[in-house]
Amino acid sequence: MKASRWAIAIAMLQIAAPSWASAQTISQAEAEQLRAQIAALKMQVQMLETRLDSAAPASAVSGSGASAAPPAALASASKPAAAAEPATKISWKGSPQFSSDDAKFKVKGRIQYDAALLMAPGSVSDRAQGYSNELRRLRLGAEGQLGAGFGYKLETELSDNSIDLVDTFITYENGKWLVTLGNHNQFQSLDELIGDTTGSVMERAAFTDAFNFERRIGLSAQYRSGILLAQLGLFSDSADSLTNDEDGDENNSYSVDGRVVLAPRIGKTQLHFGASGHWRDLNRLADEPQRYRQRPYLHTINTRFLATPSIDATGESHYGLEFAGTRGPLYWAGETHWLRTKRPGLSDPTFFGGYAEVGYFLTGETRSYKNGIFGSTKPKQEFGDGGMGSLQLTARYDYLDLNDKDIVGGTQNAWILGLVWTPIEYLRFNLNYAHLRYTDAAIPAGTDRDYGVNVVGWRAELDF
Repeated sequence: MKASRWAIAIAMLQIAAPSWASAQTISQAEAEQLRAQIAALKMQVQMLETRLDSAAPASAVSGSGASAAPPAALASASKPAAAAEPATKISWKGSPQFSSDDAKFKVKGRIQYDAALLMAPGSVSDRAQGYSNELRRLRLGAEGQLGAGFGYKLETELSDNSIDLVDTFITYENGKWLVTLGNHNQFQSLDELIGDTTGSVMERAAFTDAFNFERRIGLSAQYRSGILLAQLGLFSDSADSLTNDEDGDENNSYSVDGRVVLAPRIGKTQLHFGASGHWRDLNRLADEPQRYRQRPYLHTINTRFLATPSIDATGESHYGLEFAGTRGPLYWAGETHWLRTKRPGLSDPTFFGGYAEVGYFLTGETRSYKNGIFGSTKPKQEFGDGGMGSLQLTARYDYLDLNDKDIVGGTQNAWILGLVWTPIEYLRFNLNYAHLRYTDAAIPAGTDRDYGVNVVGWRAELDF
C-alpha cells in the first residue's frame, strides 16, 4: 500500500511540475536538484514494486489484511494435486449417493401399501372375507463400500406391527469372489431371491412361504465367472429368532445351503438354468413342532386355507430346479421345489410346490437380469417426459401340494394375472387377480373342503 501511495505522489509531482515551474521563478541549480530528487523517488518505487512481486504468493495465501502464512502452511498449499484429499461426488439413484474413489454410501428405503378383496363361498366361516389393507413394508437402511473390497448393508423393516432386521451383513469382494457375513438370504430359489419390488406379481410363489423360506444369519461365498454363478453357505437361524427371549440363547439349529446357476446368452436371448440344495438340522428347535401353511395369495389377511398339522420333525432337506429367460420384451420363468421333513420313527413326508409364468412388456422394455436373478426395469420413456412409463403384463400358474404320507395339508391350483405400471423409475403400481382352487382345505366351506376363491389385490410401492 505504501508503494502505491509513493507512485501516486510522484505521478502528481510530474504532472504538476510544468505548471508549478511556470508559476515560480527558480534558478538552474534548484531545477537540477528537484530533478535529482524525482529520479531518486522513481528508483525507490521500482525497488518496492520488485519486493511486492516477490511477496505475491504469501499475499495470495494470507489474503488482504491477514498475516502471512507460515512456511509449513505455504508448503502444504503447494502440494501436488495427487496428494490432496479425494473429492466426494454426489449422484442421484432414487436417493443421494455419495462416492469417493472406491468408497460409497447410499441411503435406502421402501414403502409398500397393499389393499385386497377376498371372495370365498359364503359357507366359509372366516372373517378374512371381503376388503383388507395393510402397510406391507416400511423399510429404511443404508448400504455402502468402505474400500479395500469391504462393504455392508443394513436394513430394518416395520412389518406385521414389529421391527425386523432384513439384510444386515458385511461383505468382502475380490475379483470373482464375494463373501458375506450376517443376516441374508440362503439362495433358496429364484422367486425368493428376486426383490419384492421387482417381482412380476404381488406375491412370491406359494411354496416359498409354505416352506418357511427366510433370511438367516450365516457365512456364505459366491463365485462368478462368465455364465457360471456358484453360491454356498453355512447358516444358523434368522436374526429375529436368535434375539427371541424364549429360545434365542438356546437356538442351535444350522443348515448348509447351495445354489448353482448357468446363464448363457444366445443372440438376443438370455437364458437361466438353476439348481439349489438345502439341508437343515433343527437340533433344539425340534422340541417345537413344525407346520407348513400358506395364505390365499394375499398377505393382508392371516387366514391360511392350506395348513399341515403339527409335525414332530428333527430336520429338513429340500432342493429345487429353475428355468427362466428373456428375449426383448418377452420373459418367462418356472421352478419346482421339493421339501422332505425328517420324522424319527415315522415315514418322512415330501411336499412339493412350483410355478410357471410368462410375461411381456407392452411398452417395449426388457426385464433386467444380473447375477442370477431378475432386477428392476427402467421405463424407456417416463411419465411426464412425453411417455407413459412401462406396462408389464404377467400370467402365472402356481401349484402347492402339502399332502403326503399321513399328512393332509391341502393342495392349491392358482391362476394369476398381474399388471405392473412403472410411471417413473423407483415407483410402481401393481394390480393382480387370482383364482385359487383348493382340495383338502384346512378351512371347510360348510362340510366341503374342495372349493375355489377369487382374489383382487393392488399395491403402491416406492423403492430407492
